[in-house]
Amino acid sequence: MPKRKTIPDPIDEDSGLSSAPDNVDEGPAVLAESGPAISPPPAKKRKTTVKSKVVKKEIIDGDAIGQEAPVGATPKGRRAAKNVKAEVVKSEIEEETVEGAADASEPPKVKKRSTKKAAIIFETKADEDGEAKPKVVRKRKTKEEKEAEAMPLAARTIGHRLFIGAHISSAGGVQNAPVNSVHIGANAFALFLKSQRKWVNPPLVDEVASSFHEHCKSHSYDQTKHVVPHGSYLVNLAHTDADRTTQAYDAFLDDLQRCERLGIKLYNFHPGVANSTNGDRAKAIAHLASNINRAHAATSTVVTLLENMAAGGNVLGSTFEDLHDTIALVDKKDRVGICLDTCHAFAAGWDLRTPEAFKATMDTFDAKVGMKYLKAMHINDSKAPFNSRRDLHANVGTGFLGLRAFHNIVNEPRFEGLPLILETPIEVKDADGNNIKDDKGKDKEDKQIWATEIKLLESMVGMDLESEEFLRLESELARKGEPERKRLQEQIDRKGEKEAKKKVKAEGKGRKGKKESSGSELSE
Repeated sequence: MPKRKTIPDPIDEDSGLSSAPDNVDEGPAVLAESGPAISPPPAKKRKTTVKSKVVKKEIIDGDAIGQEAPVGATPKGRRAAKNVKAEVVKSEIEEETVEGAADASEPPKVKKRSTKKAAIIFETKADEDGEAKPKVVRKRKTKEEKEAEAMPLAARTIGHRLFIGAHISSAGGVQNAPVNSVHIGANAFALFLKSQRKWVNPPLVDEVASSFHEHCKSHSYDQTKHVVPHGSYLVNLAHTDADRTTQAYDAFLDDLQRCERLGIKLYNFHPGVANSTNGDRAKAIAHLASNINRAHAATSTVVTLLENMAAGGNVLGSTFEDLHDTIALVDKKDRVGICLDTCHAFAAGWDLRTPEAFKATMDTFDAKVGMKYLKAMHINDSKAPFNSRRDLHANVGTGFLGLRAFHNIVNEPRFEGLPLILETPIEVKDADGNNIKDDKGKDKEDKQIWATEIKLLESMVGMDLESEEFLRLESELARKGEPERKRLQEQIDRKGEKEAKKKVKAEGKGRKGKKESSGSELSE
C-alpha cells in the first residue's frame, strides 16, 4: 500500500501540510499526530448497505471520529469536497456512532474541532471481499508548480535548416503534444496517437482534434512535414492469419484516419515479422504490401513510412532489400516512404561513423531503396556494437556510433527539412555514466536531456571536427557512455564465444559421423 500523505484540515485555513507516519494501518484506522496513539471511544455499530460513500477520518482533540457523508451531500468543508473523487460501489460496512447517541438513525454527535489537527480524505472502494477500503486522494499541484513545469527548458531555434525534435508524451490527449514539444525547444516531434499497448482505444473527439490544430498553428508546427506519429508495436501487417490480419489492419487504418483528422501527413510504423510464413520473406512482404494498399485506398493523404529494423532473422526491414521489395509492391508510390533509424542501421551492419563509411552507407541506400523515399529519421546512438543486431538506443555521442557519426548526419544537405526525431533515453547520469537515483530510489528522468541534445545537434552544423569544443564534447560524452558500452561489449563477446564453441562441437560430431559412415562402407 503506498505511503499516505496528509492534507490540511478543510476547516482550518492556516494549518500546513503534515507527513503521515510510515507504519500506517491497512484498515480504516486513523493517522495520529506525533505522540502516543489514542484509542477512539467505544461506539455503537450497525450494518447497512451503502452506495458510494466517502469516508473522512479526522483527528479531533485526540479522539478519532469517523464521519460519513453520502456522495452528493454538501459537507461543511467545501474545500475538502473538491478533493474527493468517489466511485459508485455497493458494499456492506459497519457504521460507527459516538457512544451516547440517542438513536442509531441520528447523526453522530461530533465534538468541537480543534485548530491544531491534521486531516486525511479518503475515497472508498470495495475490495474482492466487499469491504470498503480507504484510498488516499493525492494533493493537486499548485498554480505556481504547474507554471514552473510549463516553462521551456530551451528556446526553439526558429529558422534553423534542421528540424530536430523528440518522441514526446501525448498524455492527456494528443492536443498536448505540440506544447510538450515547445517545452524541450524542438522544431519537430513524434508521438503516439493513442495507447500503443491496447488494441481498442476511445475515438478521437472533435474538441481534441481542433485543439491540436490550434496548438500546431499557434506554435508554428507544420504537421504536414514535421510531425511523425509512431505506430503501435502490437501491429504486424505481415501476419497472414485471417483474424490477426483483421486486428492489425483495423488498428493501422484507425491511426491513418486519426492522422488525416489532425492534418498529419507522415506516419511511421514497423514493417512486421515473417513468423506466420515460416520465414518466407517474399510471402510476408506481399501480405504487408497488400495491407498498405488497402489502407491507402481507404484514406487519401497520409504517407506511410516503413522503418528500418535492427534485428535479423524473420524481422522485416532489417535489410535495405526488404524496404525495396515492399515499396515495389505498393501501388501508390507517392504515399510510401522510409523513416531511417540510425541505431537500427548501425546494429544491422550499416556504418555511419566516418565520413567515408557514412557516404558508402547512404550511397547503398540510394541505390537499393532511393533517397527520394527518405521522409524522416530517428536520431539515436547505439549501446550495442556494430552489426550486433541489438536494438538498444543510447544518448547522442555516448554509444558505439559516437559523436562523429552525428556530425556526419547534421551536415548532410539531403537531410535538411526532414523531421529528425530523438528516441534517446532520459535517465540522468553522472560524469562517469552511472545512473542517478531519485528520492524513491528509481532512476531519475529529466526531459532537459532532450533539450540539450537538440541544441548539441544544431550547434554541430559546420563545426570543425578538430576544434577544441568538438573534442571536449566528444570526450565528455564518450566517458558518460563507457560503462554501458563495456557491459554490452562483454555481453556480446560472451555470446560469440559460446556460439563458437557450439559450432566447433557440431563440426566435430559431423566429422566423426562421416568417418564412421566411411568405415562402415569399407567393411561392406
